[in-house]
Amino acid sequence: MPHDHHAEDDLRALQIGLSAMQRHLQDEGRRLLVIFEGRDGAGKDGTIKRIIEHMSPRDTRAVALGTPSERDTKGWYFQRWCPHFPIEGEIVLFNRSWYNRAGVERVMGFCTDAQYEEFMVTVPLFEQLLAHSGITLIKYYLDISKGEQKRRLKDREKDQLKQWKISDIDRKALKKWDEYTEARDAMLARTHSVFAPWTIVRADDKPKARRAVIRDLLARCGEKPKKSWPQIDPTTTFLYDPVAHAKGWLAD
Repeated sequence: MPHDHHAEDDLRALQIGLSAMQRHLQDEGRRLLVIFEGRDGAGKDGTIKRIIEHMSPRDTRAVALGTPSERDTKGWYFQRWCPHFPIEGEIVLFNRSWYNRAGVERVMGFCTDAQYEEFMVTVPLFEQLLAHSGITLIKYYLDISKGEQKRRLKDREKDQLKQWKISDIDRKALKKWDEYTEARDAMLARTHSVFAPWTIVRADDKPKARRAVIRDLLARCGEKPKKSWPQIDPTTTFLYDPVAHAKGWLAD
Protein backbone atom coordinates (compact mmCIF):
# COMPACT_ATOMS: atom_id res chain seq x y z
CA MET A 1 0.00 0.00 0.00
CA PRO A 2 1.54 3.38 -1.00
CA HIS A 3 2.44 5.74 1.82
CA ASP A 4 0.10 8.74 1.96
CA HIS A 5 2.18 11.64 3.29
CA HIS A 6 -0.70 14.09 2.76
CA ALA A 7 -2.95 12.02 5.03
CA GLU A 8 -0.21 11.91 7.69
CA ASP A 9 0.30 15.69 7.48
CA ASP A 10 -3.46 16.25 7.73
CA LEU A 11 -3.67 14.00 10.78
CA ARG A 12 -0.70 15.77 12.40
CA ALA A 13 -2.31 19.20 11.88
CA LEU A 14 -5.49 17.95 13.51
CA GLN A 15 -3.59 16.36 16.41
CA ILE A 16 -1.90 19.74 17.03
CA GLY A 17 -5.44 21.14 17.15
CA LEU A 18 -6.34 18.55 19.80
CA SER A 19 -3.46 19.72 22.02
CA ALA A 20 -4.74 23.30 21.79
CA MET A 21 -8.29 22.08 22.54
CA GLN A 22 -7.05 20.22 25.61
CA ARG A 23 -5.36 23.35 26.97
CA HIS A 24 -8.58 25.36 26.50
CA LEU A 25 -10.65 22.69 28.25
CA GLN A 26 -8.20 22.69 31.16
CA ASP A 27 -8.17 26.49 31.40
CA GLU A 28 -11.98 26.52 31.48
CA GLY A 29 -12.27 23.49 33.79
CA ARG A 30 -14.54 21.72 31.34
CA ARG A 31 -15.39 18.01 31.48
CA LEU A 32 -15.53 16.25 28.12
CA LEU A 33 -16.99 12.79 27.60
CA VAL A 34 -16.85 11.28 24.10
CA ILE A 35 -18.70 8.05 23.30
CA PHE A 36 -17.80 5.80 20.36
CA GLU A 37 -20.28 3.20 19.16
CA GLY A 38 -20.41 1.06 16.04
CA ARG A 39 -20.44 -2.52 14.88
CA ASP A 40 -17.51 -4.87 15.49
CA GLY A 41 -14.68 -3.76 13.21
CA ALA A 42 -16.01 -0.21 12.75
CA GLY A 43 -12.69 1.34 13.82
CA LYS A 44 -13.42 2.56 17.34
CA ASP A 45 -10.04 1.42 18.77
CA GLY A 46 -8.00 3.03 16.01
CA THR A 47 -9.93 6.30 16.09
CA ILE A 48 -9.53 6.66 19.86
CA LYS A 49 -5.84 5.80 19.57
CA ARG A 50 -5.29 8.61 17.02
CA ILE A 51 -7.15 11.11 19.22
CA ILE A 52 -5.19 10.43 22.42
CA GLU A 53 -1.82 9.67 20.77
CA HIS A 54 -0.23 13.06 21.53
CA MET A 55 -2.48 14.34 24.30
CA SER A 56 -1.57 14.64 27.98
CA PRO A 57 -1.91 11.11 29.42
CA ARG A 58 -2.57 12.60 32.85
CA ASP A 59 -5.74 14.33 31.67
CA THR A 60 -6.97 11.92 28.99
CA ARG A 61 -8.47 8.48 29.56
CA ALA A 62 -9.80 5.81 27.23
CA VAL A 63 -12.33 3.53 28.92
CA ALA A 64 -13.42 0.13 27.57
CA LEU A 65 -15.39 -1.78 30.19
CA GLY A 66 -15.64 -5.56 29.98
CA THR A 67 -18.63 -7.81 30.58
CA PRO A 68 -20.67 -6.68 33.60
CA SER A 69 -19.92 -8.59 36.81
CA GLU A 70 -22.63 -10.29 38.85
CA ARG A 71 -22.55 -7.28 41.19
CA ASP A 72 -22.95 -4.91 38.21
CA THR A 73 -26.06 -6.76 37.04
CA LYS A 74 -27.67 -6.20 40.46
CA GLY A 75 -27.08 -2.45 40.40
CA TRP A 76 -28.55 0.49 38.52
CA TYR A 77 -27.75 -0.09 34.85
CA PHE A 78 -25.72 3.15 34.45
CA GLN A 79 -23.86 2.75 37.73
CA ARG A 80 -20.70 1.05 36.49
CA TRP A 81 -19.92 3.87 34.04
CA CYS A 82 -20.30 6.68 36.59
CA PRO A 83 -16.88 6.22 38.33
CA HIS A 84 -15.18 6.80 34.96
CA PHE A 85 -16.73 10.21 34.21
CA PRO A 86 -14.34 13.12 33.61
CA ILE A 87 -13.48 15.60 36.33
CA GLU A 88 -12.68 19.27 35.53
CA GLY A 89 -10.07 19.61 32.79
CA GLU A 90 -10.32 15.94 31.83
CA ILE A 91 -11.20 14.20 28.57
CA VAL A 92 -12.62 10.67 28.73
CA LEU A 93 -13.34 8.55 25.66
CA PHE A 94 -15.65 5.54 25.98
CA ASN A 95 -14.92 2.69 23.60
CA ARG A 96 -18.50 1.38 23.70
CA SER A 97 -20.73 2.56 26.50
CA TRP A 98 -24.13 2.05 28.10
CA TYR A 99 -25.40 1.68 24.52
CA ASN A 100 -24.33 -1.99 24.74
CA ARG A 101 -27.89 -2.54 25.94
CA ALA A 102 -29.32 -1.09 22.72
CA GLY A 103 -26.91 -3.09 20.53
CA VAL A 104 -25.18 -6.33 21.46
CA GLU A 105 -27.34 -7.05 24.54
CA ARG A 106 -30.52 -6.55 22.52
CA VAL A 107 -29.37 -8.62 19.53
CA MET A 108 -27.75 -11.44 21.52
CA GLY A 109 -30.58 -11.69 24.06
CA PHE A 110 -28.43 -10.64 27.04
CA CYS A 111 -31.21 -8.40 28.39
CA THR A 112 -34.98 -8.79 28.67
CA ASP A 113 -37.45 -6.77 26.60
CA ALA A 114 -38.40 -4.89 29.77
CA GLN A 115 -34.75 -4.01 30.54
CA TYR A 116 -34.23 -2.85 26.95
CA GLU A 117 -37.37 -0.71 27.04
CA GLU A 118 -36.44 0.83 30.38
CA PHE A 119 -33.01 1.71 28.98
CA MET A 120 -34.42 3.33 25.83
CA VAL A 121 -36.83 5.44 27.89
CA THR A 122 -34.34 6.49 30.58
CA VAL A 123 -31.12 7.09 28.59
CA PRO A 124 -32.22 10.48 27.18
CA LEU A 125 -33.10 11.58 30.74
CA PHE A 126 -29.75 10.34 32.06
CA GLU A 127 -27.85 12.18 29.29
CA GLN A 128 -29.87 15.34 29.86
CA LEU A 129 -28.82 15.20 33.52
CA LEU A 130 -25.15 14.82 32.53
CA ALA A 131 -25.39 17.82 30.19
CA HIS A 132 -27.21 19.83 32.87
CA SER A 133 -24.44 18.93 35.36
CA GLY A 134 -21.79 20.46 33.09
CA ILE A 135 -20.45 17.43 31.22
CA THR A 136 -19.96 18.00 27.50
CA LEU A 137 -21.21 14.75 25.98
CA ILE A 138 -20.40 13.93 22.34
CA LYS A 139 -21.64 10.69 20.75
CA TYR A 140 -20.22 9.18 17.55
CA TYR A 141 -21.66 6.22 15.68
CA LEU A 142 -19.09 4.71 13.28
CA ASP A 143 -21.06 3.13 10.43
CA ILE A 144 -19.56 0.53 8.09
CA SER A 145 -20.94 -1.55 5.24
CA LYS A 146 -21.44 -5.32 5.43
CA GLY A 147 -18.64 -6.00 2.93
CA GLU A 148 -16.20 -3.84 4.87
CA GLN A 149 -17.05 -5.52 8.18
CA LYS A 150 -16.53 -8.93 6.60
CA ARG A 151 -13.11 -7.87 5.25
CA ARG A 152 -11.98 -6.39 8.58
CA LEU A 153 -13.09 -9.35 10.67
CA LYS A 154 -11.28 -11.68 8.26
CA ASP A 155 -8.12 -9.53 8.58
CA ARG A 156 -8.34 -9.83 12.36
CA GLU A 157 -8.31 -13.60 12.16
CA LYS A 158 -5.20 -13.56 9.99
CA ASP A 159 -3.29 -10.91 11.96
CA GLN A 160 -1.74 -12.37 15.12
CA LEU A 161 -1.45 -8.89 16.64
CA LYS A 162 -5.21 -8.40 16.34
CA GLN A 163 -6.41 -11.77 17.54
CA TRP A 164 -7.18 -10.43 21.02
CA LYS A 165 -9.98 -8.47 19.35
CA ILE A 166 -11.85 -11.57 18.22
CA SER A 167 -14.71 -12.96 20.32
CA ASP A 168 -17.65 -15.29 19.76
CA ILE A 169 -19.84 -12.20 19.50
CA ASP A 170 -17.63 -10.92 16.65
CA ARG A 171 -18.05 -14.22 14.85
CA LYS A 172 -21.83 -13.86 15.03
CA ALA A 173 -21.77 -10.21 13.93
CA LEU A 174 -22.07 -10.92 10.20
CA LYS A 175 -24.71 -13.63 10.66
CA LYS A 176 -26.82 -11.20 12.65
CA TRP A 177 -26.17 -8.21 10.37
CA ASP A 178 -29.87 -7.44 9.83
CA GLU A 179 -30.69 -7.66 13.55
CA TYR A 180 -27.83 -5.25 14.30
CA THR A 181 -29.11 -2.88 11.60
CA GLU A 182 -32.56 -2.89 13.17
CA ALA A 183 -31.08 -2.33 16.64
CA ARG A 184 -28.90 0.53 15.33
CA ASP A 185 -31.86 2.26 13.69
CA ALA A 186 -33.98 2.02 16.85
CA MET A 187 -31.10 3.25 19.03
CA LEU A 188 -30.37 6.28 16.86
CA ALA A 189 -34.04 7.22 16.45
CA ARG A 190 -34.89 6.96 20.14
CA THR A 191 -31.72 8.28 21.82
CA HIS A 192 -30.85 11.24 19.57
CA SER A 193 -31.70 14.37 21.56
CA VAL A 194 -31.00 18.09 21.74
CA PHE A 195 -28.82 17.46 24.81
CA ALA A 196 -26.94 14.49 23.38
CA PRO A 197 -27.24 14.26 19.59
CA TRP A 198 -25.68 11.44 17.57
CA THR A 199 -23.04 12.23 14.97
CA ILE A 200 -22.81 9.60 12.25
CA VAL A 201 -19.40 8.80 10.78
CA ARG A 202 -19.22 6.90 7.51
CA ALA A 203 -16.27 4.74 8.39
CA ASP A 204 -15.47 2.41 5.46
CA ASP A 205 -12.39 4.56 4.71
CA LYS A 206 -10.51 4.37 8.03
CA PRO A 207 -7.98 7.23 7.63
CA LYS A 208 -10.64 9.58 6.27
CA ALA A 209 -13.07 8.66 9.07
CA ARG A 210 -10.43 9.29 11.75
CA ARG A 211 -9.60 12.73 10.36
CA ALA A 212 -13.30 13.55 10.05
CA VAL A 213 -13.97 12.60 13.68
CA ILE A 214 -11.08 14.73 14.98
CA ARG A 215 -12.11 17.72 12.89
CA ASP A 216 -15.71 17.37 14.06
CA LEU A 217 -14.61 17.01 17.69
CA LEU A 218 -12.51 20.18 17.44
CA ALA A 219 -15.44 22.09 15.93
CA ARG A 220 -17.82 20.88 18.67
CA CYS A 221 -15.41 21.99 21.36
CA GLY A 222 -15.23 25.51 19.96
CA GLU A 223 -11.89 25.43 18.13
CA LYS A 224 -11.68 27.85 15.20
CA PRO A 225 -10.75 26.05 11.96
CA LYS A 226 -7.12 26.51 10.90
CA LYS A 227 -5.87 26.66 7.32
CA SER A 228 -3.66 23.65 8.06
CA TRP A 229 -6.70 21.48 8.81
CA PRO A 230 -7.83 19.24 5.97
CA GLN A 231 -11.16 19.87 4.27
CA ILE A 232 -13.53 17.02 5.10
CA ASP A 233 -16.27 15.80 2.81
CA PRO A 234 -19.48 16.83 4.69
CA THR A 235 -21.04 13.45 3.89
CA THR A 236 -18.40 11.67 6.03
CA THR A 237 -19.73 13.08 9.32
CA PHE A 238 -23.23 14.41 9.82
CA LEU A 239 -25.80 14.84 12.57
CA TYR A 240 -28.25 11.96 12.70
CA ASP A 241 -31.50 12.57 10.85
CA PRO A 242 -34.62 10.35 10.99
CA VAL A 243 -34.48 9.94 7.20
CA ALA A 244 -30.79 8.85 7.25
CA HIS A 245 -31.43 5.15 6.60
CA ALA A 246 -34.18 5.68 4.03
CA LYS A 247 -31.93 8.11 2.11
CA GLY A 248 -29.04 5.62 2.04
CA TRP A 249 -26.81 7.63 4.41
CA LEU A 250 -26.48 4.60 6.70
CA ALA A 251 -25.33 1.11 5.67
CA ASP A 252 -28.14 -1.35 4.91
